[in-house]
Amino acid sequence: MSSKEFLRGRGAQNNTSNRFLRHVHEMREDFLEFCRLEGEEAESNKTKYIPIFPKTIVNKVDSPDVGMGYSMNPYQGCEHGCIYCYARNTHEYWGYSAGLDFERRILIKEAAPKLLETKIKHKKWKAQTIVLSGNTDCYQPAEQRFGITRKCLEVFLKYRHPVGIITKNALVLRDLDILKELNKHQLVGVNISVTSLSEKTRRKLEPRTASIQKRLKTIQALSENNIPVNAMLAPMIPGINSHELLSLAKAVADHGALSFGLTVVRLNGAIGQLFSDWIKKTMPDRAEKVLHQIQDCHGGTLNDSRFGTRTKGEGKIAEQIHEMAHLAKKRYFKDKTFPRLNMELHERYKDGQMGLF
Repeated sequence: MSSKEFLRGRGAQNNTSNRFLRHVHEMREDFLEFCRLEGEEAESNKTKYIPIFPKTIVNKVDSPDVGMGYSMNPYQGCEHGCIYCYARNTHEYWGYSAGLDFERRILIKEAAPKLLETKIKHKKWKAQTIVLSGNTDCYQPAEQRFGITRKCLEVFLKYRHPVGIITKNALVLRDLDILKELNKHQLVGVNISVTSLSEKTRRKLEPRTASIQKRLKTIQALSENNIPVNAMLAPMIPGINSHELLSLAKAVADHGALSFGLTVVRLNGAIGQLFSDWIKKTMPDRAEKVLHQIQDCHGGTLNDSRFGTRTKGEGKIAEQIHEMAHLAKKRYFKDKTFPRLNMELHERYKDGQMGLF
């Protein structure tokens, strides 16, 4: 496979058609040949940051499979480029592709902190954990430039409101000062995603994420500061990383994680096409085997949309994965528990200051 055939530094290798748009955009061979002869790029591979102006920021999560009641996303799209990411399909709602557009067109919600403050100050709002990154990573590279996540954490601290974080980026440690203050009141829990112990696999699956060692050290640093950490060993992809489950569980436990969760990969919407194209270019020797094993977990298809089974999978391979997870919890997490966050303080801080009584 030549460098011309594979777009390095990105997960997706093309832009799939947007199911909501009437017209389809494609790169014709004669145009690509013209660009080659002229020494020009057919399209830029640089990331573009695009401001958007939503009216609300906190989303109610109705899915029983996700394990959260409310989420918020300072950014839409994600430069991490994880090829399996379920959030890719949501980029189509904004008029973009789930493929390269998802990684190169990052939508920025600079009003997120103010919108969050308005939401949790509302007299009818009762404290429930709001999870940063229910869809796209709040500590993706854009956060270094815009700092929206940090500003949101300052809002959570000001109003003593519980917050969860999901990330695979070591940048979360930049905000250790705020996390420590939140944790004094049991207001924060962090979920660190660790998909493989192999850097070779990580670079293919998640090209612009923090290295595995950085993620493990992030778990360790948070744990040493008594901030509760749950490891997300997800998704488990048969033939790629599922064989690492026990080793992954031991590694995150050794670095201080109090619990772990997992899902079996499902390739819903445009992700099936993107993943199939990607694996045939990156792992041609085992592409068909991996795709067939994923299908074996979902009744012969790459995706299962049924609540209760879509993230767990079915069949022998899925059963083996869950049996290993059960063993890992008994072996490495026997006496560990992830604490419940504090819902009691917020009501007294709705005006931004402590009440007298």
